[in-house]
Amino acid sequence: MFYSRTEDELIAIGRQIGQKLQKGQVLVLTGELGAGKTTLTKGLALGLEVSQMVKSPTYTIVRQYQGRLPLYHLDVYRIGDDPDSIDLDDFLYGDGVTVIEWGELLADAVLDDYLEVLITKKETGRELDFVSHGDVSGRLLEEIRSDSKRITG
Repeated sequence: MFYSRTEDELIAIGRQIGQKLQKGQVLVLTGELGAGKTTLTKGLALGLEVSQMVKSPTYTIVRQYQGRLPLYHLDVYRIGDDPDSIDLDDFLYGDGVTVIEWGELLADAVLDDYLEVLITKKETGRELDFVSHGDVSGRLLEEIRSDSKRITG
């Protein structure tokens, strides 16, 4: 578990995680509106060496960025329980990293191996907790936890 008191700290945590990300990895960001999902994604993008400004994909559903690896940033809130309305396979099984906001709305059958990042608003910041769903995400979580002192210290 990590704790961020400021937006800059949340971006720094994302950057450190982003540096560890590899082709084909999927992160699902879970949290209420305003929890910091897009802010964390900005940090992930920095860790992936993306130089473009990262914006919320709320109305476009998907934004794609180029860096060390392609970053596919999705917001599936608007597609709800109709994941067939977008070809998710292009992003989930592509050459890059996929970050999905509101991914908990997708059926488990749609997502295979992913790291869920739970972001909870607290009185003085944000709490981040991680749940791995699969072997690949489990290894990523081990890397994140083993490096947690450098990330948060």
